[in-house]
Amino acid sequence: MKKLMIIAIALLTLNATAQDKKNRKGFLNDLSAEEAATLKTKKMTLQLDLNDSQQQKVKVLMLEDAKQKEGIRAKRKAKKESEDSKKPTKEERYAMANNRLDKQIEMKKQMKIILNDEQYKKWEASLSKNGRKKQIRHQKNKSDKKQ
Repeated sequence: MKKLMIIAIALLTLNATAQDKKNRKGFLNDLSAEEAATLKTKKMTLQLDLNDSQQQKVKVLMLEDAKQKEGIRAKRKAKKESEDSKKPTKEERYAMANNRLDKQIEMKKQMKIILNDEQYKKWEASLSKNGRKKQIRHQKNKSDKKQ
């Protein structure tokens, strides 16, 4: 009986932890484009020690990026809610990936103009670090869905 209670408590704790992670993931999605841009800019200011003019330029760039992402999210949500919610074709996936990469290239060009060499290196290092984290998370989510 005691073992059963311990197992039940462990399962409830695990379930509560999983729910909490889902709620945290949506935090940035709940913010407006202006709020998300402000937070990202402040985080970059702390990380890269940006001066005032750099902060203003980065904030404009982040605001533009956040608005684009908000639009994409809205389109995806509308498509998902419609009856016509099917997976994208190979050509559509190619176009989306190509568009995303073009935006990343443009972002890098803009950041290279705004940041000095040392800051740019730090920023690129943080991008690769975050990219590895996302890959690990993505692989973990895939394995969780298979089970």
